[in-house]
Amino acid sequence: MEATICYIAALSRDPEPLARFYGQYLGLSERGRSPEGDITLTDGVYTLALFRLRRELGEPNMAEGWNRIGIAVDSLAETEARYRAYCPRGTVVRESGALGHGELRIYDPECKPISLSERNFGLPRGKQPGLPRIAHMALNALDPETSFDFYRTVFGFRDLRLAHAEQFKKPGYRNRHVGDGHSNMAIQAFYNDRPGHEGRFGIAHIGFLVGDMEGLADRIDGIATVARRPADRGQSEIRMRDPQGNGCDLSRRGWEVDTDKWARAEMA
Repeated sequence: MEATICYIAALSRDPEPLARFYGQYLGLSERGRSPEGDITLTDGVYTLALFRLRRELGEPNMAEGWNRIGIAVDSLAETEARYRAYCPRGTVVRESGALGHGELRIYDPECKPISLSERNFGLPRGKQPGLPRIAHMALNALDPETSFDFYRTVFGFRDLRLAHAEQFKKPGYRNRHVGDGHSNMAIQAFYNDRPGHEGRFGIAHIGFLVGDMEGLADRIDGIATVARRPADRGQSEIRMRDPQGNGCDLSRRGWEVDTDKWARAEMA
């Protein structure tokens, strides 16, 4: 079973400024646009789909901001079978497979949407990522343990503990962390009093691995907001908010992405 997270979708009333920002400062290139005003970008490995917010989208969550992740899989049929075995009453809907879309959508146990693609969302698989690149996302969940079990069972993601070993020793620590070998996904408790936590249900933020982190922070200061992360965080040094207010971590030291494996800027 090979499954990799390689897609992020966002809803925006005006995708154009976001597309310019991520193109100019994070190096994403434009893949195309829809007649409805959606803009699709890529870092070469990830697809970033910026959907113009409109009623016709029919999303269960129509709030502006990060909307859903997407996962490339070897077989939609096999993934759907594992999903139905795990969630017999789970929802499965077809997506168009057009630019910026997957071919199938499922929902995790807390109804967060996941787009699936056998075609890697239209990008070649196996490409070596450069910098900057997306390497992290954080989901907020009411029950992190259930979501953790879901992503491990349905997609085969691995349990990651090294970067947060000290946190796991503390009573009441509920966050979990999984990796697919390329990206890190934190599954955070929605009700969480840790400093710097953002109580946004679904995708709380994403993260970019960058080379010149300080230089980038200086260039975007005033266009976006940048702030240092709490000192006890083992990953992601800077929290940025893009011009729409979406949370993005910037990191040079990188993230734990698999058992005994990290994605770091100097490795790119």
